Amino acid sequence: MSEYTILSKINSPEDLRKLPDDKIPQLCDEIRHKLVEVVSVNGGHLASNLGVVELTVALHKYFKTPHDSIVWDVGHQSYTHKMLTGRFSQIDTIRTKGGLSGFPKRSESNYDDFNTGHSSTSISAAYGMSQAKQIKGDKSYTIAVIGDASFTGGMSLEAFNNAGRYGKKFIVVLNDNKMSISKNVGAFAKYLTKVRVNPWYLRLKNKTEKVLVRIPYLGKKIVKFLMGSTNRVKKLVYKDTFFDNFGYTYFGPVDGHSIEDMGNAFEAAKKLDGPVLVHVVTKKGKGYEFAEKDPKHFHGINKFNIETGESPQSKESFSSVFGEYMCNIAFKDKRICAITAAMTPGVGLDKFCKEYKERFFDVGIAEQHAVTFAGGLSTKGMVPVFAVYSTFLQRAYDQLLHDIAMQKLHAVIAIDRAGIVGDDGETHQGVFDVPMLNSFPNTTIYSPCYFEGLLKCLNEAVYHKDSLVAVRYPRGGEMFRPKDYTEISVDYDFYGNTSCDTLIVTYGRLFSNCCEAKEILSDKGKEVCVLKLNRIKPLPEEALLNSLSFENIHFYEEGMLNGSIGYSFNTKLCEKGFRGNMEIHAINDEFVTHQTVEQAFLQLGFDTQSIVKDILEKI
Repeated sequence: MSEYTILSKINSPEDLRKLPDDKIPQLCDEIRHKLVEVVSVNGGHLASNLGVVELTVALHKYFKTPHDSIVWDVGHQSYTHKMLTGRFSQIDTIRTKGGLSGFPKRSESNYDDFNTGHSSTSISAAYGMSQAKQIKGDKSYTIAVIGDASFTGGMSLEAFNNAGRYGKKFIVVLNDNKMSISKNVGAFAKYLTKVRVNPWYLRLKNKTEKVLVRIPYLGKKIVKFLMGSTNRVKKLVYKDTFFDNFGYTYFGPVDGHSIEDMGNAFEAAKKLDGPVLVHVVTKKGKGYEFAEKDPKHFHGINKFNIETGESPQSKESFSSVFGEYMCNIAFKDKRICAITAAMTPGVGLDKFCKEYKERFFDVGIAEQHAVTFAGGLSTKGMVPVFAVYSTFLQRAYDQLLHDIAMQKLHAVIAIDRAGIVGDDGETHQGVFDVPMLNSFPNTTIYSPCYFEGLLKCLNEAVYHKDSLVAVRYPRGGEMFRPKDYTEISVDYDFYGNTSCDTLIVTYGRLFSNCCEAKEILSDKGKEVCVLKLNRIKPLPEEALLNSLSFENIHFYEEGMLNGSIGYSFNTKLCEKGFRGNMEIHAINDEFVTHQTVEQAFLQLGFDTQSIVKDILEKI
């Protein structure tokens, strides 16, 4: 669709509210076409956005945004929201450097009420806004839109409980699409299934009201009287809903692809003083055949062919190598357990979850629980391996410290997506796990560069350590590897002439860029040596001692400067009498915005040419 005759004229929700009802279906079609078009070029979250088109339209149609506030949980489903709030002309730039973010950003628009990117935060934030409005005498509504998977997160339940006592003009929209990246698990998922398959009472209620309200004079009074009876019928069906027991008035399940049905529910919710939950059922991937058939694949996807739904085949990755290793050791060792927080395919555990069901645990979006659960497994002789994205591990700081490291329990944390991840931006960069874990006693951290090193480090973590061990690795596959490089030690390797005066120290995939820089410098007549640290905490004693002979040391680190391994390395060297010059190149107290990994490396000075330039300037 090259022309967007209606969508292109929507410059704000006010334009949407003026649009005749018979034009809404065409608007939704145009939005879906644009979503598929943009994501096929830029990559991004497709299935989740296709599923909330009508829901987004209904929210902006029946609430007076931005006066009424909408908080999107996670925010990966906010592309339609952006198009309807004055950003349609920019939507082609989404997730590109300098363009729109793939998540809500307060700095981007006054319609984005809260920055999101991680799950289960919306109810807390929205409730805070609602309370602030009450204090100031603001009568507007506040709406938290949260998925059924995110709702199971502990923070959501804490906030839901708190708001159930005091929430006014506060509405929670539960977007029930029956899945997250992994299949939804747990008691709450089963409960929602029960609610979805028993909606007959609501249909009976709606039909009865439509008939009775037409009776002159008495119709509305009869409906009001019978409302109590309808509630009693609902209680018979559900024995009180989970939501009612928390103090919420429950509406649903509502068809999330019917603007009229959602409009009725929203208008009813606005008439109530206390907190309301509107249960909306949507289809993830709706409107694009390939996404409907495989919503997991199209949840977060790279560029793809619109006609075939195919994207370039993925090469072997660190995640897939990790997953294969887990299956191999689980076959031989019945103590091995794998844990994920709703990210089974993302972390490479698809095969493990099928072959070793009794030792596979998907705990849902609950990283805190996952870590302490791992601790419990460890106390009884199991070897738990929790595979998690770096950015999500941040959510379990206290559990890692208090429940694992402090008790010296043996648990392995496989940290996927370590380092810069690119297009998803600052909420997803994996650059904070090292400073976090570097401060913990009883903790070992590995950060290999190649698949070979990953397998060695995992084996060391599983079979040769007795406390908290983290093995971190980047998204995707291997980068440049010198033909004459041989990986010898699981802890560290020197590559090059150790008698020269300049040493580059690094870990993880930056070793590849440093090796390329070494070759360029050699062609320019400057010899350097590269120290690749595989074990970054505790630092290998021999590597430190062998570094003392160098006059100039450059430390390159794909992480934050504060709390960095570079700082630790420098401190240890000085304690041992180092008197040379050392420079640490790391991320200096800033968040890295959305852009490609290559663009971020160039901005941060981690690319090959920047490394060459740094060293030549110091000669």
